[in-house]
Amino acid sequence: MRRVRRGPLAIGLVVALVVGVGAGLYWFQPWKLWQDETVTESLPGAVVDASRTPGPDRGTSSAPSAPAGPVTLATGELISHEHTTSGTVKLVRLADGTHVVRLVGLDTSNGPDLRVWLTDAPVREGRAGWHVFDDGAYVSLGRLKGNKGSQNYFLPKDVEPSRYTSVTIWCDRFDVSFGAAELADA
Repeated sequence: MRRVRRGPLAIGLVVALVVGVGAGLYWFQPWKLWQDETVTESLPGAVVDASRTPGPDRGTSSAPSAPAGPVTLATGELISHEHTTSGTVKLVRLADGTHVVRLVGLDTSNGPDLRVWLTDAPVREGRAGWHVFDDGAYVSLGRLKGNKGSQNYFLPKDVEPSRYTSVTIWCDRFDVSFGAAELADA
């Protein structure tokens, strides 16, 4: 009689173990740590330095004129948080008035459910900066296209970019920043 009882118990334990391992693999996706995805996007048009656009104090006309191409409004360097992260972040206004967050030379770890967020949170070094970005206002610009390379993320038309001061590579699954950059006027 003991063999009959051990059989269903053993089968139940094996099933529970398989389900547990499957759920853990789905949740953590550890294989992504060894998979790099490089994305290389170019920005439409040449970027114009905002300090070089013609205006009344630059002697070209009495009224400021809009630049013909994209203008870099703010920049920042990514710092590491949960994972080693580097690269440059640019906030760019395109000639048509739309805004783009551009990641240039991004290099970070791959992970589950990574997003690019424009936030109003301060960028802090070390563990103190890992969890601050969902405390205030933020706009999710979409899934991270690749953990390496240069890529563009368009801001929704109703977002006022001057309200936000930083960009983070955010892991939505674990509510942690992989890396972030504080934006400073260009």
